[in-house]
Amino acid sequence: MSITVRRASVQDAAAYARIMGDVSVYPGLMQMPYTNDELWRARLTESSAPGKTDLMLVAELDGAVVGTAGLHPAGASQRRRHALSLGISVGAQAQGQGVGSALMAALCDYADNWVGVLRLELSVYTDNAKAIGLYKKFGFVMEGTLRGYAMRDGQLTDVYAMARFHPKPPHIAVQPL
Repeated sequence: MSITVRRASVQDAAAYARIMGDVSVYPGLMQMPYTNDELWRARLTESSAPGKTDLMLVAELDGAVVGTAGLHPAGASQRRRHALSLGISVGAQAQGQGVGSALMAALCDYADNWVGVLRLELSVYTDNAKAIGLYKKFGFVMEGTLRGYAMRDGQLTDVYAMARFHPKPPHIAVQPL
């Protein structure tokens, strides 16, 4: 079993649609049911356009795409440039095999070591214990509960707001003149 994490491409649209459209996966995400390849082709094309700062990754297990993850601007305000929002999904057949950890490690490495992001943030349904455990493993902490945050299967559902601050924020060592 070999997990490879790489940048997503438009050719991964069918895999995104398969994972995000899985009835055992999308209820745990902020995604909508009834997705399709065309929708994901458009999203992947848009996210890789010049000037876009989104990072879209996929995880392959023995050559098959089984997980997706992304870092996205936390908002349009320049005052929020230090923060990125995170999303992740792992296909049902690949859960519990290290795919989520591999994706999270890649996202944190990118944020910490290549773009100097100070804050990663996410929301997670309060009943998604597996995801909460994964996020805590990577240093995320709960910052609050958002009541009735999202509609899921006909019910307004609560989420936790979680965040992780850069463990060693970048700085410049001042050299004496």
